[in-house]
Amino acid sequence: MTFDNLLVDFDQRVACITINRPRSLNAMNEATLGELVAVFTALEDDSEVAAIILTGAGEKAFVAGADIGVMQPLGAVGARRMALLGHRLATAIESHPKPVIAAVNGFGLGGGCEIALACDIRIAADTARFGQPEINLGIIPGFGGSQRLPRLIGKGRALELILTGEMIDAQEAYRIGLVNRVTPPAQLLEVARQLARQLAGKGAIALRLAKEAVVNGLEMDLDRANRYEADLFALCFATDDQKEGMQAFLEKRPPRFSGR
Repeated sequence: MTFDNLLVDFDQRVACITINRPRSLNAMNEATLGELVAVFTALEDDSEVAAIILTGAGEKAFVAGADIGVMQPLGAVGARRMALLGHRLATAIESHPKPVIAAVNGFGLGGGCEIALACDIRIAADTARFGQPEINLGIIPGFGGSQRLPRLIGKGRALELILTGEMIDAQEAYRIGLVNRVTPPAQLLEVARQLARQLAGKGAIALRLAKEAVVNGLEMDLDRANRYEADLFALCFATDDQKEGMQAFLEKRPPRFSGR
């Protein structure tokens, strides 16, 4: 895969997508958003890829936000078009059939924080910084931050970050549940790759259904969500992977999942 603003590499069934605009701190413009949507869409049906890592080029930023120079002259129509493209990307990540790990190597601000929120697991370098600083520009989050952030860390903490526009460091992000792990910068990608390889060893269908159960179930009342889980649980028993996984357990050996 060749892109103007992304680098994509593959290793041991793991795809690593690097947002490659380091001179602008990997800030998002429409071209980059479109390329990210395209690569996540392409990876949906790639049987050679079982897990995905998303990171930013350089040491300073994962994504420092949307490109302000691009946004400043926009009118309402253009701003809405950009916001909807950001939502399209976030949905492509959140609904992706394969697990997506954000490896946040620096600033994860504004749209960068929102893209990380759409990922399934977030690992941060201890130099990372997070925030939704849009309020300081006279606007509000536009890529889903006002919705995903309170669902992840709670209404009160989310409102504090959104209304003040203040940044928090990686340790505070870990304390409030915004990130899953914090690691030294030099170890960030290797930690992300180890986790991605671990996930790649699971059954692909069970991974997808588990993700669907959590992501979709959060939008349902508890009774409906539990019935939804039961339906997905039952679907697992129509797969070869379920039979192999349970047979391997009984035989005390590692399972050999086929993704069928």
